[in-house]
Amino acid sequence: MGGWGSGRRRSSKAKTVDYLELDVRRLQRDGLLEVRRSFNWRWTRNGEPVADINIIPESDRVVLIYRAQQSDQERTEQNYPILLERTPCNYGGERVWFRCPVEGCGRRAAILYGDKIFACRFCRHLAYPCQNASSERRAISRANAFRERLGHRGSIFDPFPLRPKGMHLRTYYALQWRYENAALIALKRVGCKLGMTFE
Repeated sequence: MGGWGSGRRRSSKAKTVDYLELDVRRLQRDGLLEVRRSFNWRWTRNGEPVADINIIPESDRVVLIYRAQQSDQERTEQNYPILLERTPCNYGGERVWFRCPVEGCGRRAAILYGDKIFACRFCRHLAYPCQNASSERRAISRANAFRERLGHRGSIFDPFPLRPKGMHLRTYYALQWRYENAALIALKRVGCKLGMTFE
């Protein structure tokens, strides 16, 4: 216990942020799945376009048309459908999912990751960036997420933001309590590495 090689192992998988993401929630939110004509979807990095595809929405699927290049090979034309699944929400409306187009998968996914074809995270063998983060970094990120719910960024050493107008007091205090617990865990983990203790 506690010897060489013990503890959390870091994933050697590629990360989701290294691939183009096609998010069906964004397409649904922007009303693009209801339009029955093709549209162009573009990815940018630092304001510069890096890739684009043509999407044709249909009632139960979307058709993707684009040119893909793998390593030094020529760019090949890709044209294939991705099935859509719709599930009802508890308070009305529906949520749309992609069905992974990889043969033998068909897994329901909100996001597909692009390469030669767009596929789910499991078919791509991708890890989320937080899966490679240290326990201290994850604890700090969790604490900061509660601050950001109030519209503020900052350090765990900054005072907790004031209650926004319109937020219920009970909601605000619940967020503050969860933030303080997450910040304390983060400080304990950082302190352990530095040989400090927190009561």
